[in-house]
Amino acid sequence: MSPAAHLALINFFTGDIQGGLGPFLATWLAANGHWSPARVGSVMTVVGLFALMLNGPAGALVDHTRYPRLLLGLACGAILGGTLLIVPAPTMVWVLASQFLTGAGGALLLPALTLLTLGIVGKRRFPRQQGRNQAFNHAGIVFAAVLIAASGPVFGLSAPFWIFGSMAFAAIIAVAITPLRAFNGRRAHGWAESEPDHVEHRSSMRQVVSNPRLLLLAGALGLFNLANGYMLALVGQRLVATGHDATGWIAVYVIVAQLTMIPVALWAGSLADQAGRRRLLLLACVVLPVRAVFSGLVTDPSALMLAEVLDGVSSGLIGVAVPVVVADLTWGSGRTQTALGALNTLQGIGGALSGLFGGMLVSVFNWNGAFLALAVPAVAAAALALWLQETRDVETPFPPGSAPAAGPAASGPRR
Repeated sequence: MSPAAHLALINFFTGDIQGGLGPFLATWLAANGHWSPARVGSVMTVVGLFALMLNGPAGALVDHTRYPRLLLGLACGAILGGTLLIVPAPTMVWVLASQFLTGAGGALLLPALTLLTLGIVGKRRFPRQQGRNQAFNHAGIVFAAVLIAASGPVFGLSAPFWIFGSMAFAAIIAVAITPLRAFNGRRAHGWAESEPDHVEHRSSMRQVVSNPRLLLLAGALGLFNLANGYMLALVGQRLVATGHDATGWIAVYVIVAQLTMIPVALWAGSLADQAGRRRLLLLACVVLPVRAVFSGLVTDPSALMLAEVLDGVSSGLIGVAVPVVVADLTWGSGRTQTALGALNTLQGIGGALSGLFGGMLVSVFNWNGAFLALAVPAVAAAALALWLQETRDVETPFPPGSAPAAGPAASGPRR
């Protein structure tokens, strides 16, 4: 089996577990633990903030490791343990412990997988491989959703726990069978593979975060998620208010969006090399306000599936473009995963604020006005993406001579 096939397996099985149990947990706690919505919401908020705080440190840890497979296995193990920990006793202590463990695993998973990918395929092949990674990631999410729906009549509300646990265990197996020799740590950071392992060219974080293009990207992603984060939830609430089966339609919308992301991700991996990274980001940001306006003007549940196709296009493009742009702008610095973790935190903050922003908009502008108002930060994100200079041709933003060696090697060729 080729290293790319191993990456496909890992992405397939980790796709559904990265975000945790999410709404399935809220439903299970309400039914089995008799938790009130306020209690569930407060716990989910605390856990979400905890996970956001871990993104940067998790990225820094990954940047300093020589063993991304070990970190991936630990991340999947934490998610598996957290998923199983909650089943026997849905008390506050066990729920918090479970979700903190799952959140820590989720924060570690993405940067470790990105580092492993870079160390296997290198920067030149990274855009296409990232497209394949995302395609298999979304395929895994759809697969898990189908299994949860099929096993629901047998396992009831516990079905997601069994599916998540099985996917996490399969991910651990997929990581374990990935050959050690496939990963080269110096290749993952952009350092010369001919140099000794102990020679590093790690730049300071100040050098990395002062990059104006990285700051522009951060602003665009924050605005993108401010517009995008609450849009589907807002659609669901309007369906409830208009007397439709919101739960059933939301499930359909999620599957439609994920199925759309599969071909989009594959296409985006090729487009990133052919047309440039900025066009990917710009297209994703332009599609989002179109989706917002369409969702505001159309109320028929069947027609709204088109809005979720647009969601699949914009989210699918972003998922491929962001790690590729970050790699372009930090290549050779030894800080790629740290920067990616910091950007993930900003995206999470934008998504969290989106709920507050969207809820306030409904009370001020009604349903249609709220969707139209959500298009405003999306347009602003597109403006920043248009301003961002192309990063495809930035070969070595941090050449070896730009930073002194820093201590013992954090990464090197695996033997």
